[in-house]
Amino acid sequence: MRNSFKIIAVAAAALTSTIGMAAESKQSFVHEGSTYVYTSTQEGGRQVIDGRRYPSGQKFHLIVRGDRVSGVSGGVPVAFKTAEANGAAGGIASVTR
Repeated sequence: MRNSFKIIAVAAAALTSTIGMAAESKQSFVHEGSTYVYTSTQEGGRQVIDGRRYPSGQKFHLIVRGDRVSGVSGGVPVAFKTAEANGAAGGIASVTR
């Protein structure tokens, strides 16, 4: 479970760095052998991030409100501060499409 949280935090770190960017196309990054493909939209003052982790195909849905991230990843509820995600961001290979 701890490893799952770290993966989600790393994903959120990469994803929350896109706040304020137009997100009409899919974006992706690679971390520890998994590729995360996602879209990010602004809805009502919050950032909504939807995507999948490959090769497993697990879905994730994250909502960023201020300094908090909450949502579901692989069917598991997650919640943490953006600062925790930013601290886990070391070693991400970024890939954009």
